[in-house]
Amino acid sequence: MRDHLHDTDFGTPRRESDQQVSLEIDGEQITVAAGTSLMRAAVEAGIMVPKLCATDSLEPFGSCRLCLVEIEGRKGYPASCTTPAEAGMKVKTQSPKLQELRKGVMELYISDHPLDCLTCSANGNCELQDMAGVTGLREVRYGVGAQKGGQHHLDSAKDESNPYFTYDASKCIVCNRCVRACEETQGTFALTISGRGFESRVSPGQDQAFMESECVSCGACVEACPTATLQEKTVIMLGQAEHSKITTCAYCGVGCSFKAEMKGNQVVRMVPWKDGKANEGHACIKGRFAWGYATHKDRVTKPMIRSSIDEPWREVSWDEAITYAASEFRRLQAKYGKNAIGGITSSRCTNEETYLVQKLIRAAFGNNNVDTCARVCHSPTGYGLGQTYGTSAGTQTFKSVEKADVIMVIGANPTDAHPVFGSRLKKRLRQGAKLIVVDPRQIDLVDGPHVKADYHLQLKPGTNVAMISALAHVVVTEGLLANEYIAERCDDKSFREWCEFIARPDNSPEAMAEVTGVAAADIRAAARLYATGGNAAIYYGLGVTEHAQGSTMVMGIANLAMATGNVGREGVGVNPLRGQNNVQGACDMGSFPHELPGYRHISDSTVRSQFEAAWGVTLDPEPGFRIPNMLDAATSGSFKGLYCEGEDIAQSDPNTQHVSAALRSMECIVVQDIFLNETAKYAHVFLPGSSFLEKDGTFTNAERRISRVRKVMPPKAGYADWEVTMKLANALGYPMHYQHPSEIMDEIAALTPSFRGVNYDKIERYGSVQWPCNETTEETGTSIMHVDKFVRGKGRFIITQYIATDEKVTRKFPLLLTTGRILTQYNVGAQTRRTENSQWHHEDSLQIHPHDAEERGIKHGDLVKISSRAGDTVMRADVTERIQTGVVYTTFHFPESGANVITTDNSDWATNCPEYKVTAVQVMPVQEESAWQQAQQQFSSQQVALAEVAWKS
Repeated sequence: MRDHLHDTDFGTPRRESDQQVSLEIDGEQITVAAGTSLMRAAVEAGIMVPKLCATDSLEPFGSCRLCLVEIEGRKGYPASCTTPAEAGMKVKTQSPKLQELRKGVMELYISDHPLDCLTCSANGNCELQDMAGVTGLREVRYGVGAQKGGQHHLDSAKDESNPYFTYDASKCIVCNRCVRACEETQGTFALTISGRGFESRVSPGQDQAFMESECVSCGACVEACPTATLQEKTVIMLGQAEHSKITTCAYCGVGCSFKAEMKGNQVVRMVPWKDGKANEGHACIKGRFAWGYATHKDRVTKPMIRSSIDEPWREVSWDEAITYAASEFRRLQAKYGKNAIGGITSSRCTNEETYLVQKLIRAAFGNNNVDTCARVCHSPTGYGLGQTYGTSAGTQTFKSVEKADVIMVIGANPTDAHPVFGSRLKKRLRQGAKLIVVDPRQIDLVDGPHVKADYHLQLKPGTNVAMISALAHVVVTEGLLANEYIAERCDDKSFREWCEFIARPDNSPEAMAEVTGVAAADIRAAARLYATGGNAAIYYGLGVTEHAQGSTMVMGIANLAMATGNVGREGVGVNPLRGQNNVQGACDMGSFPHELPGYRHISDSTVRSQFEAAWGVTLDPEPGFRIPNMLDAATSGSFKGLYCEGEDIAQSDPNTQHVSAALRSMECIVVQDIFLNETAKYAHVFLPGSSFLEKDGTFTNAERRISRVRKVMPPKAGYADWEVTMKLANALGYPMHYQHPSEIMDEIAALTPSFRGVNYDKIERYGSVQWPCNETTEETGTSIMHVDKFVRGKGRFIITQYIATDEKVTRKFPLLLTTGRILTQYNVGAQTRRTENSQWHHEDSLQIHPHDAEERGIKHGDLVKISSRAGDTVMRADVTERIQTGVVYTTFHFPESGANVITTDNSDWATNCPEYKVTAVQVMPVQEESAWQQAQQQFSSQQVALAEVAWKS
């Protein structure tokens, strides 16, 4: 693959148009889409035009006056970035007069700029430096600095407050690119130009440092800066990169593409790739800057074993660790039976690695005891969309939101959990799309910079199904159904039965108002907007799935979209926002105990025979254990061994005490990870893992997009994860002999119809592909699902009866706890806690409404004890009106907080997805610091004990 270190900047964004215009630039005949700027037309023809304020990620601004051109028959010298190409134009980009004008402009810029190019961190990658050369500037006549007596900003103080980049005002040329990037690309509006005339400078706020401002450190301003004004500290420290590789971010399910800019095997910086289909050149703080965990000192790089979890770890060779793990697994099966062991695949690992783990369990363990973290997040998505539409994935691309007229966000917080998509969504809202937010909290989208929800349906936790039924009731009873669409696309019998059910008075907004806590008038207005406002799209997150009725709610969403005809074209659809980078891929690869790759049931003899022939084994036709089944069987004494790759169930799964008891009951737990996590406290074998920077493979994001992960440095422990799994399979007596992950993908494609056309060569050509990708689709796969018909044929309506959760408030536990994520930390925090992101968020806290806090004598920052029927923990209180009365909220990024100590083992009726979002609790102030200090000391001592052997050398 070609090096993308210095990609061409076309100056202005690409324009799409059916109309083409032809013109002449410097004697060359050029044809471009109508609306294309003269600058872009020239660059597309290989004619470079000088520029400073222009870049192809931002709308043209026309302030720098370097890109002036001459147009035959017109007076003056228009800016080529703001002048659209017209048919018959004759344009000159070079002439003596243009050279004179450009040189004069550059002379003014340089007159107030440090002349320290040789020692500047941007030397070799500075547009100002380049333009000085292009314009032929050789001397500056105006006052430069104190030596010539002119005014200057050369002594301006640097802002070093942000841990990832520095702001050097002395080098600012006030091109506005950073300000425009913050507005247009990110949508935070944190930057402005302060002062007037000569005193104009970029500012992150009124006399504020970057860390004190509204800046979210997405890096858009740094990427847009043409000088060293905004510069990554890694570049300042390490110097300019000398090559790059394209890879895919290992955080959330957006799946952003990045250029890993390198010096040898050392990453200098991660730059969002503008040709990445999921992110189109944007990033968030995590993907852009928080990659340092890959080389953190906490990395474990030597295999370790111990015969008891009460003994210290002992470093061993790879061969000894693998041999020991294999012999223990075989011992357990011989003693307790074939089903006594199982495994958990990782949503952090590649498709190829996940495929190998489930293959190892089915072919080498001889059972189907395999599950994945999707069990505890989006398993209801797979079930609900599979039942209604026939496929277990979202219907759209992220770009599709640009065509949406009405956007409904349910149980999701995109600006924190999926920030690059959140920025894209906000941009569409600023263009005029309407917004409905269904959430117990006031998330940023409800009322943010230049974004305000038309309706915030602030329902009580646990009442999602009541809400979706009330919305559907309005559509059915007020005649807002898409009748032609339904007649053509949907199953008539199920539709009639659903209509009869949903039209019942007990599903009306008035009846459900008492249940949900949302006024009937607001529900009716929101339903009418969704049904009649044009293209309507639904985006949802874990606030939908992590409930006792998670699967029911997903089916309710699918029903509503079908009933209004909002499936099967751009700008509409049902879109789950996947939490982890490869949770979609983990599901696709057969990580559930009842499904082989491609969501085909293990009991299907025809499907099973295909895998048996390819794998050379006889497969068990019976579904295996889900994670909760494994844990229950462990506590009862029948499940004794676990292979856990890249997951930390001791921190991430609910009811921590039950999880801990189950893990302690097992005789051989093999943890494969890059850090000693909470689950490793109970492990007998630790196999060092590899980060996304150390392996080849693919990730599949929430829009079914399969993108390459490319190795940019050797694995620190010597092997990539797929190689470790292969070694374990061979030690178990089941041969695996792949030479490269591309061979694994070829096997996946041969056995999985929706992946039939996927291979590494195609991904190299197109950058990414989307499944289904086979002989029936476009070469690059399928961007929009269910265009002509649903995958299952006719769309199926399913009755969604609201059933109140068993988790109810009582006098003992009068508040409802719900959980979520924050922008700067990620999931259980194993990665982000080992970066500078902890400067923004260093501990979990409990959000509580002022009324509830006052009742309990709690002030902001106080330590509080949160108790549930499952357990209790201690956190600091965050008193805020973002949460409603009767509800409290926390994140789960830090193991010290023990958020999942208090969550219960309630789960979704269809998939066992835990009900994280509804836990009855009591919150009371902690009178002394001792409880908090004791918890901190206990955690620290445990970590020291775990790490002692690993670091003693």
